[in-house]
Amino acid sequence: MEEPCVVGVDFGTLSGRAVVVRVRDGAELASAEHAYTHAVLDRTLPDGTRLPPDWALQVPSDYIDVLRNAVPEALARAGVPAGQVIGIGTDFTACTVLPVLADGTPLCELPKYTARPHAYVKLWRHHAAQGQADRINALAAERKEPWLERYGGKISSEWEFAKALQVLEEDPEIYHRTERWLEAADWIVWRLCGTYVRNACTAGYKGQYQDGAYPSPEYLAALHPDFAGFVTDKLDQPIGQLGDAAGRLTAEAAAWTGLPEGIAVCVGNVDAHVTAPAATAVEPGQMVAIMGTSTCHVMSSDQQASVPGMCGVVDGGILPGLWGYEAGQSGVGDIFAWCVRTGFPAEYAEKAAAAGQSPHEYLTALAAEQKVGEHGLLALDWHSGNRSVLVDHDLSGLLIGQTLSTRPEDVYRALLEATAFGTRTIIDAFEAAAVPVQELIIAGGLTRNALLMQIYADVTRRPLSLIGSTQGPALGAAMHAAVAAGAYPGIRAAAHAMGKVQRRAYLPDAERAAAYERLYAEYRVLHDYFGRGANDVMHRLRRIRAEASA
Repeated sequence: MEEPCVVGVDFGTLSGRAVVVRVRDGAELASAEHAYTHAVLDRTLPDGTRLPPDWALQVPSDYIDVLRNAVPEALARAGVPAGQVIGIGTDFTACTVLPVLADGTPLCELPKYTARPHAYVKLWRHHAAQGQADRINALAAERKEPWLERYGGKISSEWEFAKALQVLEEDPEIYHRTERWLEAADWIVWRLCGTYVRNACTAGYKGQYQDGAYPSPEYLAALHPDFAGFVTDKLDQPIGQLGDAAGRLTAEAAAWTGLPEGIAVCVGNVDAHVTAPAATAVEPGQMVAIMGTSTCHVMSSDQQASVPGMCGVVDGGILPGLWGYEAGQSGVGDIFAWCVRTGFPAEYAEKAAAAGQSPHEYLTALAAEQKVGEHGLLALDWHSGNRSVLVDHDLSGLLIGQTLSTRPEDVYRALLEATAFGTRTIIDAFEAAAVPVQELIIAGGLTRNALLMQIYADVTRRPLSLIGSTQGPALGAAMHAAVAAGAYPGIRAAAHAMGKVQRRAYLPDAERAAAYERLYAEYRVLHDYFGRGANDVMHRLRRIRAEASA
């Protein structure tokens, strides 16, 4: 008997992944990945137009290519006839936004705008709107805007309003030509089913949509007179609840994907939030850290509170009936990749190749031989700014303690540890706000690094559980598709049947945890000294760099 299946598509930072999942038990039958042709545009546009510092753009046609390539390939690998697929779900990085016409055409695809940077997709890690975010926060605090508390007192330069205000102020023509300003998560669903709905997740966490309303026109006008109509003219759209069907697969999208026309297309979702049920984190206090290029920390709770530096708390933002919290670190895997890219000498490369190891595997093996504190280093994990708890993307990385004896593996381990200290800082903020973190579950590609996982257990002094899937976001998207198709009454039921987790996979070691406690105390001193205004050198250096690059 042919069993029903669903497809989940995870749109990441550099590629998109599709997985074919059996509805009955969540078995992942096959997956496929397609790399974006243009990857991340952070230096130039495709035509060579130079980009300023802190920009990160993408090309929307790369997302369609994932549907054309990864979905049919995954289906073929699974050996599943297309007729068995009853639904498709998607997830996306966030906040990843783009300006489009009323019919969904991206402005960067119009010939007159191909050389205009603001016409392109602004990736989540586009941090060039920090000045606009600072003004948004200052004005909201001055006016005592009620929504500000829901974001721990600050909204991020990564989010919808800051990025849109940057477009208005730097390229008014593009802003006024924009008829819809939308999340890529919703744009791809629009392309699949022909219906544009705003998903509740990004609306709440990235669009300041709280208690059924966005920031008022009066507030927006105080930021810029031409910004008063931003919500009504460009942003507002019906809100689709997570797990609902946004529509049915169009004939065009069926031709792209090889899937049957008319199957359910699920409302869009965010890569981190959609992963929680995939890891069966459907109870209060279960924090999921989705670790990849960055880390997003999501958790549902029956307690509603203001956690300093959180990325938001949204009623039903992850699971119905619970408050969904988000926090995060803007750089994690990206930092490790930078270390390898810039600090892996030729002699190490030769030894790694001889051992059949990747650079990361080689450095990890060397770093694993060290005792806690042996390298004498301490780092701040702000190479892409700080998302939580400081919410300041003008901060930068720091490495202290180097000597002429410092080796690449020393730096590598110090950076691994720094990201663990960053996660500990976030957990401490939740606990101090009386939002208990009862379990820490790790998802994402970095779970493969056993040393990193053990460091996180030791630093946080908590057992680590691991998601039982290498494709957590895609699995979560597929589970929501199963709900949208009517196979389960809700996401909790789908999670219990289809989710996967390995409980207590790593346990903290008391001796190492005590040693890390000393280093963490030093980390917090540096964290507050450079991050809370005692020494503003990081901001001054950024201004000097911007002046030199002008």
